Amino acid sequence: MILFSNIASWIQFRDTLGQKTLGFVPTMGHLHEGHLSLLRRSMEENDETLLSIFVNPIQFNDEEDFKQYPRTLSQDKELAESLKVSYLLLPSVEELYPPEDTFRIQESLLSTDLEGRFRPGHFHGMLTVVMKLLNIVNPHRAYFGEKDYEQLQLVKAMVRAFFMKTEIIGCKTLRHSDGLAMSSRNTRLSPEERIQAAFFPTLLNHPHWSDHQIKEALEAEGFQVDYIETRGNRRLGAVTLGKVRLIDNVCIS
Repeated sequence: MILFSNIASWIQFRDTLGQKTLGFVPTMGHLHEGHLSLLRRSMEENDETLLSIFVNPIQFNDEEDFKQYPRTLSQDKELAESLKVSYLLLPSVEELYPPEDTFRIQESLLSTDLEGRFRPGHFHGMLTVVMKLLNIVNPHRAYFGEKDYEQLQLVKAMVRAFFMKTEIIGCKTLRHSDGLAMSSRNTRLSPEERIQAAFFPTLLNHPHWSDHQIKEALEAEGFQVDYIETRGNRRLGAVTLGKVRLIDNVCIS
């Protein structure tokens, strides 16, 4: 695995790849099996794969959440190397957001719903960093998990709107044996909260209850519920357990 610690060195190297297809998996690190599944798929479908790790400060609307976000770079490097990932990009905040940078990507419809309502500015920060990374990496395909369902839809819409050439590929949510969606935030749950967290996907999947009934049941189990709402055939939810916020979504018939 070749490590690129700055953007300029990657851009110079990118030109040497010629006709090789390049897959891209952007992450904020603290890699888990969900991330690894994205990397494996990219490696199956492309000649080379680049992983990026960057904890994006402008998509956190809670400064404490940004400070507490798990950072495990040494472990992440080992996992990427064990998979034989081709390249690792570690851009700095100063490179991606220099002092003179005043640009942000804003979307005016999808980004105002659900997560957008409860995390003002989150999607603008996410879209901005994804736009920057896609332009820097210039991949043929980029891979995103369906757990962040609204994020996936917004990235696809942005790529269409700006006529970008990268194909955005959504990948199925990976879950633990008790149904909880894999997430870097799960490690911040206490042992008791981790057991309790499994009620979230279980109730979200309830085949006969309304959104309101699921919300009431989650609150009775001790969750703080931001929303449980159905959009088309997708039920989406966000809850807080202790100090950890969890999101999930399920396909319903």
